[in-house]
Amino acid sequence: MATTEHHKVVIVGGGSAGISVASRLKKKVDDIAVIDPSDKHYYQPLWTLVGGGCATRETSERTEASVMPKGVTWIKDAAAAFDPENNTVETAGGKTVGYDVLVVCPGIQLDWDKIPGVTDTLGKNGVSSNYSYDLAPKTWEFLQNTKSGTAVFTMPSGPIKCAGAPQKIAYLACDHWRKQGVLDDIDVHLVLPTPGIFGVPVFAKELDKVVADYGINVHYKAELASVDPDGKQATFTPMDDDGESFTLPYDMMHVVPHQSAPDWIKSSPLATDAPTGYVDVDKHTHQHVRYPNVFSLGDAGSTPNSKTGAAIRKQAPVVAANVLTQLAGKDPTERYGGYASCPLTTSSSKMLLAEFDYTMEPAPSIPLINTLKPRRDMWYLKKYGLPFLYWNLMLKGRA
Repeated sequence: MATTEHHKVVIVGGGSAGISVASRLKKKVDDIAVIDPSDKHYYQPLWTLVGGGCATRETSERTEASVMPKGVTWIKDAAAAFDPENNTVETAGGKTVGYDVLVVCPGIQLDWDKIPGVTDTLGKNGVSSNYSYDLAPKTWEFLQNTKSGTAVFTMPSGPIKCAGAPQKIAYLACDHWRKQGVLDDIDVHLVLPTPGIFGVPVFAKELDKVVADYGINVHYKAELASVDPDGKQATFTPMDDDGESFTLPYDMMHVVPHQSAPDWIKSSPLATDAPTGYVDVDKHTHQHVRYPNVFSLGDAGSTPNSKTGAAIRKQAPVVAANVLTQLAGKDPTERYGGYASCPLTTSSSKMLLAEFDYTMEPAPSIPLINTLKPRRDMWYLKKYGLPFLYWNLMLKGRA
């Protein structure tokens, strides 16, 4: 028989977004529950550095118990369905959890099976991905083993978490190969579904220089369609009707999967009509467009900006404030302006901090220094500063 419990605020997801919001709310709300089945909590931005040989994956991992705010009820189960008409969440374990306000932030789903042939070769034969804790070390192994031949780096169409990651690893790889003296012997290809290297022109101009310096062949408006593991070939299809498909051989390939909301979110009353099925929220208040006591942030939300930890850092205080307003019976007033940042590692010693908002114009947050170009001090921010900020400030509701 199903167990029923009720909380003032129920948060689905104990990742970056869920823990950050819980930490902020617990100061003013005495009854919060977080639904999450995971034993581990990961700082995923570090996986790019793991794949590039600049960090170990263990430094990205802590126990979920260690980041769960004190005084918050942890329901160690997976959410499975929503009934917003009756203000309840069903869990995989058979619980019915009621709420006054619901915050939905279960993260994003990696749809590996959408590219035929990929799942058969992941982690083998030179094919890897930094989008997995288990695979990121394999990326570094394959990079080190590549001394000549063809290296391919892919990016899918549609929203993905950290949209800069597919090209970051290409730059780290080229930097490594140059230091080893083998870059000239490797034919490097970066295939992007977009018409340019980056959506904000001032950053695109700098990245074009990086690409030219490494001699990377960039293919625009195309994406990976299938992989032939036996023949070690990758087939790409055009994003435009007038484009043509093409095939590239590979000795090493970094693959990024298509991504979407978790399937159980897609099939819920909270989803948008789009196939990706993200939670349908107002892009400024994060309030659901049909259910006013439901909010969403992070990768599973429908906000039209980059899905990054930096975005969550700016979304969390807005959501926490608007949840408190909703609990008081008033309309949300706090607004999120679309801030996101993409720390683009252009080598193993320099980083370009691309900060922007809904206007798609630069939105720098660090005073006195020019962050519009790759800098060595920004590399230290990426490797040391941002992880410290994450574990010690952001997750604790202090930043």
